[in-house]
Amino acid sequence: MADALEGFSRSTFTHDGKTRDVYRIGSGPAVIVIAEIPGITPAVCQFARRVAEIGCTAVLPHLFGVPGKPPSVGYMIQSIGPACVPRDFACFALRKTSPVAVWLRALARQAHTECGGPGVGAVGMCFTGGFALAMMVDDVVLAPVLSQPSLPFPITKAHRRDVNLTDEDLARVKERCRAEDDLCVLGLRFSHDRTSPPERFQRLREELGDKFVAVEIDSSPGNPHGHPRTAHSVLTEHLKDEPGQPSRDALDKVLELFRTRLL
Repeated sequence: MADALEGFSRSTFTHDGKTRDVYRIGSGPAVIVIAEIPGITPAVCQFARRVAEIGCTAVLPHLFGVPGKPPSVGYMIQSIGPACVPRDFACFALRKTSPVAVWLRALARQAHTECGGPGVGAVGMCFTGGFALAMMVDDVVLAPVLSQPSLPFPITKAHRRDVNLTDEDLARVKERCRAEDDLCVLGLRFSHDRTSPPERFQRLREELGDKFVAVEIDSSPGNPHGHPRTAHSVLTEHLKDEPGQPSRDALDKVLELFRTRLL
């Protein structure tokens, strides 16, 4: 676990009475990297290093799990229970922003003050995928990335189309997309990922128009790139980090978004 976090500094951030650890690596404008279940795994740390390599500061809030611990089935099951606490995360409710987004927006503002640049980037993954969208309520977030957004859990048709935002927050996101010519929302998913359903991306297209840029990677049976049908984590566990691989292309699109908007 220590090796996965080598080179990262650790501090704390407090907002509205809630204090959490925050890990950082790099220098330059901040990118808030919000880890997926089960937490800040070695693959999440590696993604953060890629962000740092282009000249940004990767800022990783510790929301759940054990930082640096590799994923396993048992570890994921162990982590998901505490992560579903309603006071922080809207896992089942429709048209509701996860409460932790307020804390993340405050972290983004603080990181912008400390790291400089025109604003910050934000990457949510899986369980946290939609949090980058919720953070767009704040003008400081200039480069949001939704990697396989999975909340609310897709248990009904309505849940599969929901984007984990209140009506007011969604209206604010749409207002920014209309007003800011160079603003876009980048979304990533594997085509057969049931936890991040296609209906959610379709809803985002309907709401945001061409400001939503969707990258959907073929994971159908027999696909030419060998992605399993169960492929889920585009930037981490299921990344094929080789030139010509569509998941590597998706990673490159994310990093280019940060270069264009923040550097």
